[in-house]
Amino acid sequence: MSRSQISGQGPVRTASSDRASLRVAPSGAATTARSRSSTVPPGSLGSVASRRGWRDLDARLLGVVGRLTERDRLLCRLLDDHRVLTTAQVADVGFSGERRARMRLSELYALDILDRFRPRAWGSPSPFHWVLGPLGAALIAVEAGVDLRDISWRRSLVHDLAASQRLAHLVGLNGFFCSLLGSARSRPGCRLDEWWSERRCAREWGEVVRPDGYGIWTETDTSLPFLLEYDNGTERLERLASKLPGYASLAAAAGHPNWVLFSFPSPRRERDARRVLDHQAVPVATASREPGTAPDSAIWLPVERDGGRLRLAQLANVALEVA
Repeated sequence: MSRSQISGQGPVRTASSDRASLRVAPSGAATTARSRSSTVPPGSLGSVASRRGWRDLDARLLGVVGRLTERDRLLCRLLDDHRVLTTAQVADVGFSGERRARMRLSELYALDILDRFRPRAWGSPSPFHWVLGPLGAALIAVEAGVDLRDISWRRSLVHDLAASQRLAHLVGLNGFFCSLLGSARSRPGCRLDEWWSERRCAREWGEVVRPDGYGIWTETDTSLPFLLEYDNGTERLERLASKLPGYASLAAAAGHPNWVLFSFPSPRRERDARRVLDHQAVPVATASREPGTAPDSAIWLPVERDGGRLRLAQLANVALEVA
């Protein structure tokens, strides 16, 4: 069983949700496969150039591809999968600090590998939000051996995301997983083995349940597959509870349960929600988001189980059964 691996050690790769063949194994791990090319074949983007009006797209990409690092390519793949990342999140993924991240991001922006925008906000300026630029999207298409129209990128992506009412949810959700990537880079033996987007989860399980994300977190020899519900306090509690039967059906179909993690914006929201999140067939753990606290730390409180809060990996040691 192969596993796309995101870690702090060595090259980091992730499979694009739009071009990955995928299945969920009985252990809860995921198997992905994707073909990639390390070079840009001449003429491969001719149809894109004629359709989009970028007549020099081949030449432009060939002119910059040799200047891209594996980290740059990883960033493009992540943005293809997860659409948007802030500067701080990019720093978590692969830089020693935000200053170095800003410097490289500015270079990739100048090369048209990335694009960026700042959402409107009252008070202090919003950070830059980064998305694929035209050459970054072309690179992803070439690596996958497909046409640009076969991936999810479009030239209006910046404007669409900037105007989206779900931008805050998407950025927060991506920040959860980027924080895990940051922990993996700083803690030996830790890694994020899988990170599936909301779109990918919907394609796999949308007829049953639609989690915000799926991941596998590993510390040394302990791995925890989990399904994530990233809550911003905008849904009624009854709506949160109504998701649990779907997770029970997913567990029954897979033959094993996985933890469903609910991440809340405040302790009060967590406390209120815990009253409705008890389900015999669904193991649920909750946490409230505190500044400076990583998701892999001891913040997770299982529902209807005695004891205190646990680290993310410690949840793997709690016995689970399919009802």
